[in-house]
Amino acid sequence: MKPLQLASVLLLLPGSTLGSILDLSSLQWTLKSQNGSIQIPASGPPSQAHIDLLRAGLITEPLLGINDFTQRWVVNENWIYTADLTPILKAHDPSTKQTNLLLFYGIDTIANITWAGHPVAWVNNQFQQYAFDVTDKMSPAGNNNLTVAFESAWLYGLNVTQRADAEFFPNGNGYEYPGVRQWVRKVASDFGWDWGPAFVPSGIYKPAYFITLTTAAGNTQDTGTPPISPSKPQENLVLGPVFIEESSIDIYKEGQSFSVAPNQKADWIVNVTLGLRSGVSTETPTMQLSFSELKLQSQKFNFEPLSQTSELQWISALWHIPDSVPERWYPHNLGTPKLYDLAVDLELETSGQKQSTHKISFTTRTGFRTIQLVQDPYSQEDIEQRGITPGDNWHFEINGKAFYALGTNIIPFDPFYARTTTDQVRWVLESAVKSGQNMLRIWGGGTYQPSGPSVAGGVYDFYSICDELGILAWSELIFSDSLYPINDFLLESIEPEVRQNVRRINRHPSNAQWAGGNEIEGIVVTVNSTIANGTHYLNEYVTLFQDFLQKIVTSETRSVTYTDCSTTKGVLSLDPYVLRFNNGTEGGIYGNGERYNYDATQAFNYSTFPVIRFMNEFGFHSMPSFYSWEEVLTSPGDFSFNSTVVMSRDHHPPAGDLSFPNPNAPIGQGQMTAAVELWLPTPNTADTNQTFAQWCYSTQIFQTMTMVSEVAFYRRGAGLGENNLGALVWQLNDIWQGVSWSSIEYSGRWKVLQYGLTSIFSPVVAYPFWIAETENLQITAISDRWEEVHGTATISLYDWKGTLHNQTETDYTIPSLNNSILFETSGLNTIIPAGGDARDFWILMTTKTEIDGKTFTSEQYFNPTSLASANLIDPQIQVTHGSKLTFQLSAKGGVAAWTWMDHPLGTMGIFVDDQTGQPLNAFYLIPGQDRTLKFILNEQLSKVKNPDPRDFVVRSLWNNTHV
Repeated sequence: MKPLQLASVLLLLPGSTLGSILDLSSLQWTLKSQNGSIQIPASGPPSQAHIDLLRAGLITEPLLGINDFTQRWVVNENWIYTADLTPILKAHDPSTKQTNLLLFYGIDTIANITWAGHPVAWVNNQFQQYAFDVTDKMSPAGNNNLTVAFESAWLYGLNVTQRADAEFFPNGNGYEYPGVRQWVRKVASDFGWDWGPAFVPSGIYKPAYFITLTTAAGNTQDTGTPPISPSKPQENLVLGPVFIEESSIDIYKEGQSFSVAPNQKADWIVNVTLGLRSGVSTETPTMQLSFSELKLQSQKFNFEPLSQTSELQWISALWHIPDSVPERWYPHNLGTPKLYDLAVDLELETSGQKQSTHKISFTTRTGFRTIQLVQDPYSQEDIEQRGITPGDNWHFEINGKAFYALGTNIIPFDPFYARTTTDQVRWVLESAVKSGQNMLRIWGGGTYQPSGPSVAGGVYDFYSICDELGILAWSELIFSDSLYPINDFLLESIEPEVRQNVRRINRHPSNAQWAGGNEIEGIVVTVNSTIANGTHYLNEYVTLFQDFLQKIVTSETRSVTYTDCSTTKGVLSLDPYVLRFNNGTEGGIYGNGERYNYDATQAFNYSTFPVIRFMNEFGFHSMPSFYSWEEVLTSPGDFSFNSTVVMSRDHHPPAGDLSFPNPNAPIGQGQMTAAVELWLPTPNTADTNQTFAQWCYSTQIFQTMTMVSEVAFYRRGAGLGENNLGALVWQLNDIWQGVSWSSIEYSGRWKVLQYGLTSIFSPVVAYPFWIAETENLQITAISDRWEEVHGTATISLYDWKGTLHNQTETDYTIPSLNNSILFETSGLNTIIPAGGDARDFWILMTTKTEIDGKTFTSEQYFNPTSLASANLIDPQIQVTHGSKLTFQLSAKGGVAAWTWMDHPLGTMGIFVDDQTGQPLNAFYLIPGQDRTLKFILNEQLSKVKNPDPRDFVVRSLWNNTHV
């Protein structure tokens, strides 16, 4: 049976006086087009129209080929979901005093809802949860159906923008479905983005429930984290007169607020706030809190009586816990992500002739930590004694200590939220941790990520996994790359959306902050300075992001900071909250930044890199692997770098309209082509499939080279005047198989970049900073550790035959969050042997550091000339298959630059060093220095559980021009 269906049987018994929760997916559902030409069985929530059309065989997998174009008819249709309510209505006993609630955790997006022929509501916000009292609608008025009639979000958006009072926005919105998304509270990237398709889906994309509250005799209800999240076995879940519709658990320091930094020695405050629906009046409600692991129990908190009303009612308890009692939660690379089970016990007495006591108990996982975004000015002492460039701080502190944020950005995991799985998401998050990341930014053009699959209809797990793994999640409200209208109609919808999501996420210690949106501050500053009435748009921005949203977020949480935008110049003041915009002193550094450079000639020119306190977004695009293309290309002729289908899946720069294929794709393809041709051997072999595979691989090699160099530059900045304390690469995951900035492909396959990040995100790393114009080389050891570290770096000069010409070992000491210069010289003649050709040589840099009893190593490479002109030698790679998918790689000829091993189609997993267990791939394989890789299979995501070792492929740059 489906989840919660066993509990729902209690409701379906005639004359039952017990309350229950019925998962509406257990009903019989149909999906039909507005004109009735299509009518098919549907699966019920969570689902979306494309998913049900696919199940019915009316469309093929939307991600195949050019289906994002051929299936546009689905976007233009108004779809109607209908469920047969006969089982519910037949079981309803009008003589029994009941309250009946219809609960939707997510409707995407514009829909009219009717219950048994009675109008219920018109909804227009994908990110809200909705609860409707249908008690007076249990008698059919014409039919026995629950109907959710959707209007195309695209057509709705067009209608809104054609209103006389619709405001004009000057910044364009140039994606496939342009100009409407700021008027629709829906995933922005559903309308298209430069890394993904535009399906503009619709449907009841999260679970929905029918809830009955009764005046039955006293009962005990045990659940997991509310709302919903039932206990097991589920047949024991029986509701009394009260349902917990929302819960907020905010843990912070006494006296802490948005503008007041946490006092690390102060008591902890555990603020438990519950939103209740009550079917009866209750007297003397009480709440008691406890942490059994800490042997802590609060006093009983008493509340005012609850009324019998259709309105949501709130109770809140503040529990003081001494600072020294709990262990603190830390990101995985800075400590232990310690979690505790918080038990909440509610006791409610119903009033009236039949008094009874109802007990509701639930347990939720949470943790103790302080996380602060520091934005105050640097002191004169910092400037004079530490050499800090004047300006403002912009960094995070965990439990009172500044740390370096290493990570990436998250986009939606699938174009269709309803089919996203926890296995899929867990793999991506675990991959982030394996590569050394401690922070993920949840991009504001996507969706609010769920807590877990059973909490508020989450469908899959996200924040709970972040809590467990010890990775911080920078959260954003869903506003992105657009100016937004200010009117009561939208603000009335936005306020409950924001409140609901902030409350839900409060309990997660992994949550790092709330940003108002993505990249909008820079847009409005530009508009303000370039358009005659630009001040009007700036004032609207201030109203929405400085005043309206900030007040909502800070009224719902004290544990995290709010900032107006992902990329921002910071604040003039926190109390009152006043944004800085461009009001900074010349020569000072303010806020954070982002960088995108598509001129490959400047890829490694450090003078073009921003000197900034924190880099929250930077990237370069690449192809997915040949194996990912195999998942979606349907014709042999498609397997070519510039084939029509491949180019149609490059949306950079975006089309700006519904043109197909993207007329701007040659620009994006050209940027990747120029980068490869400039820095790597140009793929060209007698085998067209190999050439295509090498093009895919080569774009990933360049992406890795340029991103690793940027990460190193920003990490080095921790010890320079900018005091840079953050580098978040764009982006971690993919939404489909196409050209993107990701380090992990849609299937979960690691790109070269993901292995590259594993190396450059190592706690201690040596990196070569090369200034080509002056031929200056500086090799620097960089540490992100809180403690002083000691170690040894080895710098080795090789030729492409694998001959070692020079080797130097250097001991280093690196202060906290700082760096140490290992080697510095000017002129190629000081690096390579006298009379030598720079094209014949390269340098290997390794570090070895002991930290807390563990050995950390890293490996980086320096090429004094472009690899496109390097005198590579046939490496003659030999692969020896061992047991349990181990592979010994040997170079029998020359050095194999960027040796890369691919796992076959249908498998999922990563390659690790067989000795250390650390992720390893994409390295220089030197003759006489064999590497043994082991493939760790992910059985949950792999369709092929026992892959043949002979199906694994090894390639290097040599294969760009040689079969």
